[in-house]
Amino acid sequence: MLPTPTTHNRASLGDIAESILLPGDPLRAQYIAENYLEDAVRYTHVRGMSGYTGTYHGQRVSVQGTGMGGPSMGIYAYELIHGYGVKRLIRIGSAGALQENLAVGDLIGASAASYDTDYSRQRKLGGTVVPAASFSLLLSAYQQARQLQLPLHIGPILSSDFFYSPGGTDDLLAWKKVGMLAVEMEAASLYMTAQEGGVQALCLLTVTDLPFTGEEMTSGERERSLDAMIRLGLAVACEREKENNLS
Repeated sequence: MLPTPTTHNRASLGDIAESILLPGDPLRAQYIAENYLEDAVRYTHVRGMSGYTGTYHGQRVSVQGTGMGGPSMGIYAYELIHGYGVKRLIRIGSAGALQENLAVGDLIGASAASYDTDYSRQRKLGGTVVPAASFSLLLSAYQQARQLQLPLHIGPILSSDFFYSPGGTDDLLAWKKVGMLAVEMEAASLYMTAQEGGVQALCLLTVTDLPFTGEEMTSGERERSLDAMIRLGLAVACEREKENNLS
């Protein structure tokens, strides 16, 4: 375990629940705490990355911003796992859809995350690593989505270091051809950090834009669709927390 408080999260041990939602935007974390959690208490605000712990349907759960990109996600996920004993990490974020059957507003559960970085080389592995979702969380998301009547697409995605790719959408065509549902920036880092730490992780995404057509969500559509993803993420977090308490 890392000594606490950690460098990027000045919380005390015990302040953070074993299940946590991880939006990239710290203002989204604040929104969730204020509109969904009961008795929410802010446990950190280092570098503006607010984190809160409260209850949802009687289950203890936390929510914390992680910033943009894989390195930022990796820092926060590592400290949460190794400093605070977090067992279930659920990213909730936005993505650009790559397949024609996906529309703005659709929800995605990322079964695995390909990447365009040198993850494998940095870890000196003898092959290619596949960062993947935890099956129990992915199954729970599927089941909870059916109960909430929320259509959920499940499949592989691309985690890219580029938001503004040098080649534009041309750089995404090859990833589309090999079946990637969408592109975002953080899932691969989260999945790899969780796999190495022996804990569970899941990435839930809302399609906010279609890179090949230029279609994007309106502000009203973004709020409604992100709320659907938040409700699903909280349902998964609390279902797993409930099962953990009963075991």
